[in-house]
Amino acid sequence: MSNPTEPSEGAAGSLPEPSPGTGGLEPRTRRSSRGTKKKTSRAGRDLPAAIVVGLLLLAVVLTGLFWLPLAFVATVAVFGVVGCWEIARALNGTGIDTPLVPLAVGGIAMPFCAYYGGLEALGLAFTASALLVFLWRIFEGPAKSVASVVSSIFVLTWVPLLLSFAVLLLNEPRGYLMVTTMLLLVVSNDTFGYLVGVLFGKRPMAPKISPKKSWEGFAGSVAGATAVGIAAAVFLLDVPWWVGIPLAVATVTAATAGDLSESMVKRELGIKDMSNILPGHGGVMDRLDSVVFAVPVTYILTIFLIPGAR
Repeated sequence: MSNPTEPSEGAAGSLPEPSPGTGGLEPRTRRSSRGTKKKTSRAGRDLPAAIVVGLLLLAVVLTGLFWLPLAFVATVAVFGVVGCWEIARALNGTGIDTPLVPLAVGGIAMPFCAYYGGLEALGLAFTASALLVFLWRIFEGPAKSVASVVSSIFVLTWVPLLLSFAVLLLNEPRGYLMVTTMLLLVVSNDTFGYLVGVLFGKRPMAPKISPKKSWEGFAGSVAGATAVGIAAAVFLLDVPWWVGIPLAVATVTAATAGDLSESMVKRELGIKDMSNILPGHGGVMDRLDSVVFAVPVTYILTIFLIPGAR
């Protein structure tokens, strides 16, 4: 759910791509490097496929938001389960046994508990999911149990818990408009950051983690998202225009931190994408990296800044 039309590495602006072997990119296979001039964009993605898949995902999300709230909750649950599967698979490849069953149970339980019971029910669902991880590890055996439990709870926190804040936001008055605003800000962060970064990016933000992100791109993200945030505050949320400024700045900061965090995890695991199930995008987590951090920030700011919110 990050920007549906842009590569995941462009969230805070893209610098020209370093050549392989310089330490600036995840390892590539010989097969993946063939034909990239014809099929991929400057950022290394199949842009037409990314646009089509992104628009389809956006249509599913918006349909649930505006007409079928339970479908939106189910979509969040599906994203949560698939995200857990991607990270668990990557961790298992490093020798850390991360059981999928308790993660899938938590991925389904948390968004539905958030929808029907609010923040308290979400907390209970997360606690129960963590206890299920412990029980699962006990019955499976003690081999590398500490690493297994810690990694599983990390995944539960990173994906379904943070994603479920989108459901909490949906439950607020005019929540569907607030979720829409959050998505618009995340898309603006990615789009403006990518465009400004490609055109003007020179100073990398975190060269050891994501060398294509630049400070110039980040400034573009903030400026573009601020304009979108002000417009959304006035025309969507019907609140004072200035509310859009802290909302945009905080969302861009959180989204960029989420993008960099996923890049850090992927670099630690030695992978380029979490999976390849979304053509032109990589994996579900390569789309959710910005959203998972942005959603709770938007929820908290909504409570404090927007009249009528809890």
